[in-house]
Amino acid sequence: MFRQAVILSLLVILANIQGNQAVDYTVTNTAGSTAGGARFAAEIGEDYSKQMSSAATDFIWRVLQQPNAEDRKAVDKVSLFIDDIDGVAAYASNNEIHFSANYIGNYSGDLKREYTGVLYHEMAHIWQWNGNRQAPGGLTEGVADFVRLKANYAPSHWVQPGQGDRWDQGYDVTARFLDYCNDLRNGFVAELNKKMRDGYSDQYFVDLLGKTVDQLWSDYKAKYAQ
Repeated sequence: MFRQAVILSLLVILANIQGNQAVDYTVTNTAGSTAGGARFAAEIGEDYSKQMSSAATDFIWRVLQQPNAEDRKAVDKVSLFIDDIDGVAAYASNNEIHFSANYIGNYSGDLKREYTGVLYHEMAHIWQWNGNRQAPGGLTEGVADFVRLKANYAPSHWVQPGQGDRWDQGYDVTARFLDYCNDLRNGFVAELNKKMRDGYSDQYFVDLLGKTVDQLWSDYKAKYAQ
C-alpha cells in the first residue's frame, strides 16, 4: 500500500508538471524543394527545432517570471513553418512562427546559432504581452531581443550598449536599453511585461524605476558616452 501511495503521489506530481508544460510544438517544412528548405533539413531539422522551441519557452517563462499558467497566454500549440518567403528572417502571428527558407539558404555564418537566436526572439512574441496592441512596436521587439540577449544568442552585428537614437527604436537598440533598466532593478523587464497584460503607458517606467523613460534613456546614453 505504501509503495502504491508513493507511485500515485509521483504520478500526480508528474501530471501537474506536464499540465504546466503542456505545449505542443509542430514543425512543417513547406519549402523542402528550395535550397533553403533543403539546408534546413540537412543542418537543423525538425527534432532540433522542437527541442529548441521547448527550451526557448521554458527560458522565456523564467525571464518573464511566468511560472504559472494564469500568468501566461493560453497557448497550447505553437506551429513552426519553414516557408519560401522574402523580406524578413522570420515572423510570429497567431501562435505560428514562419521562418524564411531563403534566409536560411543565404546565411553565411553559424547557421544553427543564428536560427536558434531568431527562434528565441519569435517565441518571445508568442508569450509576451503587448498592452492589447497599445505598446510601441519598438518596445515589443526590444523585449523579444532582450530575451535573445539574455539567452546568449545576440549576434555580433548588434549595436553596442549606448548606441541608438531612441529608446523605442526597437530590436537590439531597445534590447540594450532594457538590459540597462533591468540592471537598475532586477526583474524590471518581467514586471514591465506583466503591466502590459491589459494596456500600456510610459508611466510604467516611472512606477518601476522612479524616472521617466526619456530620463532613463538620457542616463543610459550618458553612461556609455565616449
